[in-house]
Amino acid sequence: MKFTLDHVVEESQDIFSFFFEPSQKLSFTAGQYIEMSLPHEHPDNRGVRRWFTISSSPTEPLVSITTRIIEKSSSFKKTLFGLEPGDEVSITGPMGDFVLPKFVQTPLIFVAGGIGITPFHSIMSWLNDTKETRPIRLIYGVRSEEEIIFNEAFDKADIHPTVVVENPSSAWGGERGRLSAELILGLAKPSEDSLIYVSGPEPMVETLEKDLKSSGINKDNLVLDFFPNYKEI
Repeated sequence: MKFTLDHVVEESQDIFSFFFEPSQKLSFTAGQYIEMSLPHEHPDNRGVRRWFTISSSPTEPLVSITTRIIEKSSSFKKTLFGLEPGDEVSITGPMGDFVLPKFVQTPLIFVAGGIGITPFHSIMSWLNDTKETRPIRLIYGVRSEEEIIFNEAFDKADIHPTVVVENPSSAWGGERGRLSAELILGLAKPSEDSLIYVSGPEPMVETLEKDLKSSGINKDNLVLDFFPNYKEI
C-alpha cells in the first residue's frame, strides 16, 4: 500500500514522528506494527526495509511512526528523514499481537524503554478516543528527561506514568536508574492475573524477560515487543 508523507513532528531532540496519509484506510489494532519499504541509492548493509510500530491510534485519519534519528543512523533512517511532504513510501501490514487483551478487567503493567513507548502511545490514544478504561500502570524508562515524549497522550488517557531516568539532571525528582525486574515488581506489585507488557530495545527486553521469569513471573503473564538494532533505551 502507498503512503504519502503529510508532515513530521519533532518529539524531542532526536525523536521524530512521521505522519502519512494512506492511499486507502489502514485497518489495524493499537499496538501493531508495519513494514516500510524505502528504496534509495547506496543503501548500507541494513537494506531498504524496516519494521516500525504504529504510534497513532486506529481512530486517526493519518498513520504515524515514531523513531530516533541520530548522526550515525542507517542509510534508511537518513533517507526517511530526508522525505518531503508529498513523497510516497510503500508499507505492508499491519502485523503483531502486542495488543490489549480481550477482557477489560485484566490488570495491565506497561513497561517501556525509550522508543518502546510507541505502541503504548497508540494504545492509550485509542483508549482515550473510544472512552474505554483499563486498569493500567505505566513504567517508562529513558536516558534523560529530554527523551520523555507523549506526555499529552498520557494526560488525555488519565494515565500517570512512573518515569525512570538513567542519567537524570540534579533537578529531577522522580525515579532514577535503569529498568530492572526488581524495580518493576517493586513499583507495580502484579497480581496472579496481571499481564506485564514490555517494549523497548531487544537487549533490554531479553534481559527483563529473563529476570522477570527468575523472579517468579509466569511466561504466560508476559507480552513482549522488542525493537531490533536499538542497543540502549
